[in-house]
Amino acid sequence: MTGRAPRMRRVRRLVPGRARGADSRVVRGAQPKVVALGGGHGLSASLAALRRITGDLTAVVTVADDGGSSGRLRDELGVLPPGDLRKALAALCGDDDWGQTWARVIKHRFESQGELHGHAVGNLLIVALWEQLGDHVKALDLVGRLLGAHGRVLPMSAVPLELQALVRGHDPAAPDEITTVCGQATVALTPGEVQSVHVVPEEPPAVPEAVEAVLDADWVVLGPGSWFSSVIPHLLVPELLQALQETKARRVLSLNLAPQPGETSGFSPQRHLEVLARHAPKLALDVVLADEAAVPDRERLTDAAKRLGATVELAAVAAPDSSATHDPELLAAAYDRIFRMHGRIGPWR
Repeated sequence: MTGRAPRMRRVRRLVPGRARGADSRVVRGAQPKVVALGGGHGLSASLAALRRITGDLTAVVTVADDGGSSGRLRDELGVLPPGDLRKALAALCGDDDWGQTWARVIKHRFESQGELHGHAVGNLLIVALWEQLGDHVKALDLVGRLLGAHGRVLPMSAVPLELQALVRGHDPAAPDEITTVCGQATVALTPGEVQSVHVVPEEPPAVPEAVEAVLDADWVVLGPGSWFSSVIPHLLVPELLQALQETKARRVLSLNLAPQPGETSGFSPQRHLEVLARHAPKLALDVVLADEAAVPDRERLTDAAKRLGATVELAAVAAPDSSATHDPELLAAAYDRIFRMHGRIGPWR
């Protein structure tokens, strides 16, 4: 813990409201500097919301993906897996014709009987610029400018990582046996119970710009997303974890709407916090955001959050179509209220 004074235990319900549109943000004065960490669809949901309320937004993305187009490019060329970086860039595209056209283009996948089948255009574009420029960050910044992205996208590490997990019952024939399962795609779909995760190489180097962004932020948002394969990996990069512990930014943990089959089957909201605390016992939080309909036991979630130094904020943030996905406008409204209610007095007020 960071030595902050303990807070009164409370659960606040955030009432949904109207978030500012992506292209009509208030530009008078400074805005909060926000860094969002994660990967895949969870990070995309968070970015789609955050770009509606701030113009100073940085995504720090996991680089352990080893499936699909990303895995093939990683294996063949030895590059960082570009897929989650591409998804983050697409989520930062504006709602105008330019932004939405480019979002569709970079997400487009080829369909053929040949080697291009399944590859995403954005993955190929990112890797091509990496080879041309020889710099991960400069290449991603260039793609962002091309797309008109409302924010910056950075990899959390400059080397591709392999995710490994200790899993109980990965083999259904041996339900009590704990085995090491390798690869993000395999971990995400395991039928067993994930006990813990680590990355190879151990203690990977962080991208300096990602560390700097966390240290310079007003707010850091972790989650939602695949808990063991997209959220926790950021805590396994020592320099990044140290920055998260030392930053003066407020820290928000955004919980998933439902447990994920395989990876977190049967997990309660509070168990997600307990798992995170086991992987980063010194990391303190300020706010835990959860959808009110996804919290069956508010008292237990409050207790778990309190042990991390955080209060719980409940808000209706799920899409109305029952798809277990976050609604960008509702999530933006929840983040906006959290920033205003919990933030220090700052120039964006």
